[in-house]
Amino acid sequence: MPAIEPKFADFAIHYGQYAAADHLDEVRARDFSQLDRLDQVYLDYTGSALPGRYQLDRYRDFVCDGIWGNPHSMNLPSQRSTEAITAARQNVLDFLNGSPDEYTVVFCANASAAIRLVAESFPFAASSRLGLLQDNHNSVLGIREYAERMGAETTTVPLGADLRADADEMTRLLASGIDGPSLFAYPAQSNFSGIRHALDWIDVAHAHGWKVLLDAAALVLSHDLDLAKHKPDFVPISFYKIFGWPTGIGCLVARKEALADLRRPWFSGGTVIASSAMGGWHALAPGAEGFEDGTPNFLGAVGVGIGLDYVTNVLKRAPARARMTSLLQYTLNRITELKHDNGMPMCVLYGPGDMVERGPTIAFNILDSSGHVVDERLVESRSVEMKIALRTGCFCNPGVGEAAFGLDTVDLLRAGRLSNGPYSVDHYRHEVGIQTGGALRISLGPVSNFHDLSRFDSFMLSWQNFIQTTESLAGLPPRERC
Repeated sequence: MPAIEPKFADFAIHYGQYAAADHLDEVRARDFSQLDRLDQVYLDYTGSALPGRYQLDRYRDFVCDGIWGNPHSMNLPSQRSTEAITAARQNVLDFLNGSPDEYTVVFCANASAAIRLVAESFPFAASSRLGLLQDNHNSVLGIREYAERMGAETTTVPLGADLRADADEMTRLLASGIDGPSLFAYPAQSNFSGIRHALDWIDVAHAHGWKVLLDAAALVLSHDLDLAKHKPDFVPISFYKIFGWPTGIGCLVARKEALADLRRPWFSGGTVIASSAMGGWHALAPGAEGFEDGTPNFLGAVGVGIGLDYVTNVLKRAPARARMTSLLQYTLNRITELKHDNGMPMCVLYGPGDMVERGPTIAFNILDSSGHVVDERLVESRSVEMKIALRTGCFCNPGVGEAAFGLDTVDLLRAGRLSNGPYSVDHYRHEVGIQTGGALRISLGPVSNFHDLSRFDSFMLSWQNFIQTTESLAGLPPRERC
């Protein structure tokens, strides 16, 4: 047996939780062998998880073993699909420890589609309020367009310097009183910084009459959400972020009493019990089916149950979480301790450098030896050359970017006034006065390993004493989006 390389041996001593998930080494070799065969370091699990070979083989065998038809009919292929959808709903509730007496599952294209279902159907009125956290995905921020169209007031709770929510501001918002149907929306885990926000806010909001939308899309790969303990009204999820495949299917997990309060602005095939072309009326189907437009993704629903079972019984959630935690702590320590030869820090970290209430996602930028931010396009270009998959930009979360870069509201308003014409990220950068169009983000998953982070470490060390020049940016693509 080959000797353990000294670097890993030292890591194993200091990060003992890593060894608690030794089975993942076998899973990676069997189900994710392409990572090592293609010499690829994948550090974008917040963007998408990876599907395992066993998971895909099981899906293929399951689908090829039967005949599947459009659901909601009496023929046997149709019944088989209907049963698969029913089973998948229960699989999701089991995964989240949600009672079918209290919660139901609405299948849709992804988490963004689930959020839109709530936004367009929520009974906003002039007396309503929409409460948002500055740390929110664009899909959640977009709810304000529906709220403000109905005259509702939108209030956004700011972030502190460490990118955590301002607790006093949060308390003031939730306790400030509401007169009409009101919605509070925030992420369980930031897709930008990895910070996990307090689930206790759900009970506080409920005590003051708010409905709560908890964006769990970035959370559920690396952390449990227990709906028996914490009871948000609406929980949007994208399944590819948990187990990689199938893409194009997500869900809205909704409390039944909250779903009953929504008012859909239209109807479609699959959502009605009956409708009349000449009579001008329709009767919406009750529960989840009233929100599932058209034919549901019934073959995708087959993959949902298989994927959740794979995460639970093959990857094994608790030890996988322990391994991700070990790798996260190691990487945070490395990023914060790296320095150029002249003693200047090599990175600026966005968010806290500790492990308190955070998931395996890290946002940062590389600095040159003079302390200037290295253009993220240049970093991404080099990462591609070194076969390291990371992500750059603002990750569809402008609020955290505004807090991280210390942007002024006056500058942001001025930049917004120009957005009606031809616009680019470089226009935005110029108006708000920032050096970069965004940040770098790495995120870990269940089959990330120490070898991946050793490669990432080598990539980071390659930037020592780098001097940014205009020539370095030649030939790189323009910034089209943040």
